[in-house]
Amino acid sequence: MPVTDNLIKELNADRTKGFIERLAKKLRDENYNINEVLDLTFHNDKKIGFRAAWLLDTLMTGNPELYINNLEYFIKRIPGVKNESCKRHYARILFHLTMPNAPLAVRNSLAAIDMEYVVEKCFDWIIDPKVKVAVKVFAADVLFNLHNRYDWIKDELTNQVQFMMRDGGPAIQSRGKKLLAAIEVKIKKSKFKNQTCRQSRF
Repeated sequence: MPVTDNLIKELNADRTKGFIERLAKKLRDENYNINEVLDLTFHNDKKIGFRAAWLLDTLMTGNPELYINNLEYFIKRIPGVKNESCKRHYARILFHLTMPNAPLAVRNSLAAIDMEYVVEKCFDWIIDPKVKVAVKVFAADVLFNLHNRYDWIKDELTNQVQFMMRDGGPAIQSRGKKLLAAIEVKIKKSKFKNQTCRQSRF
């Protein structure tokens, strides 16, 4: 039986508590090619896709430095994510990968990868009314994490967060306020830095 078929069988066979964590440990111990897990998130059977995305999330957020060589492939597959149940896991993975305190090796690897795929998809998720709140919140956090790399993100993210908050529930309101406050702090620091630089020239 092909390796991928074995993984599908395992994703379908075990439904007990902690089965994803156990399977993730097994795959790590076997140095399993995580790209095959990623490919399964696009499976025609949405339940298999969801469980594969859950497994991918567990692997990549638990030990992201183990998958440095897979990051570019992961980023390139982002635009193709259609399964609604998978979006939350992809957004969560992106959030952890782009955090300022992510492992240095991860940050260095991402710095060499074109992240515009990610920026575009995160804004799509924020704008799409059909996308679940948890996905929107993670997507907004990812964009905030990337604002230093793409300076224009701050203004657009501010506009989109304010729009989401108009009719958003408690989760959107809470996270929206924190994001807007954080963006405002960054803008003030940037203005102060620019002013200090101008003054130092005289």
